[in-house]
Amino acid sequence: MKNKPTLHDVYRARARIKPLVVETPVLESAELADRTGARTVHLKLECLQNTGAFKVRGAANKILSLSDEEKQKGVITFSTGNHGKAVAYVAGRTGIKAVVCLSEHVAAYRADTIGKLGAEVSIKGNSQDEAEKNYHQLTASRGLVPVVPFDDPMIIAGQGTIALEMMAALPDTHVLLVQLSGGGLLAGIAMAAKSINPDIHIVGLSLQRSPAMLESLKAGAPVQVEEKNSLADSLLGGIGFDNRYTMPLVEKYTDEHVLVSEEEIKAGMYFLFEAHRTIAEGAAAVGVGALLSGCIDVTGKRVATVITGASVESSTYLSVIRQQHERNRHP
Repeated sequence: MKNKPTLHDVYRARARIKPLVVETPVLESAELADRTGARTVHLKLECLQNTGAFKVRGAANKILSLSDEEKQKGVITFSTGNHGKAVAYVAGRTGIKAVVCLSEHVAAYRADTIGKLGAEVSIKGNSQDEAEKNYHQLTASRGLVPVVPFDDPMIIAGQGTIALEMMAALPDTHVLLVQLSGGGLLAGIAMAAKSINPDIHIVGLSLQRSPAMLESLKAGAPVQVEEKNSLADSLLGGIGFDNRYTMPLVEKYTDEHVLVSEEEIKAGMYFLFEAHRTIAEGAAAVGVGALLSGCIDVTGKRVATVITGASVESSTYLSVIRQQHERNRHP
């Protein structure tokens, strides 16, 4: 698949990845609807996906599409954590050698998990862009097959399978909120959802601290942004120096962009725990945080968002929940 992915490619991805992914449930949040004035709010629980995050969809679609010769060479990727974990999981399940390049900015627990899944972990540099440089060097020197985190039609199509499940369960959705970092998730979901229902309103959710895609869209070309510590660490990272697919797809299919603050992320994580006893990493809670902040007018609308994953360190998570609990007790 050399061209931009299509809805047909997303359907093909769904059939290909079926053995390695689960169709995650959609949960209605009446309390969130009440608090936001929405008609309904639904949460797509990708935090219950194999490996604990949506990334396994794209990784499975790419790796399972490789030829036998390519599989024998082994695969390599760079990641802020969840994609690396997904590649390690899929490679391990299919008997393929995998190397995952991380920056020193990636939390140690993520690197440990990837190693336990059987992948070789290579840590170098202080940003995802620097981890990508290491990945290019190792790819060239060792002849491994690239499985990039987002800017690949097969990855995008794999992530787009989430939209197929959501649109089947919630065909009358008015507003769909989707996380935005490198753009694989938003590109895939937005393209598929808009192909099914051109009237659906797509909202991209970026980190206030590191909005790499937004800055790139403003500049008209990929730009590097400083990576600052964030609870939503899996949304950190650039969009790649030679972005070919996600940037134009995000630009074409996204109707609105919202920046989400650290306080809004904390509020989203706490709401999901308190109202639904659902553990969500910071990146997974940005949609809920944005809705709670009131920055998006969803009055009377049918709204949905993706709870993308649950890969969060226990001590960090418990600290956020305790802090928010105390704040709510003593406002």
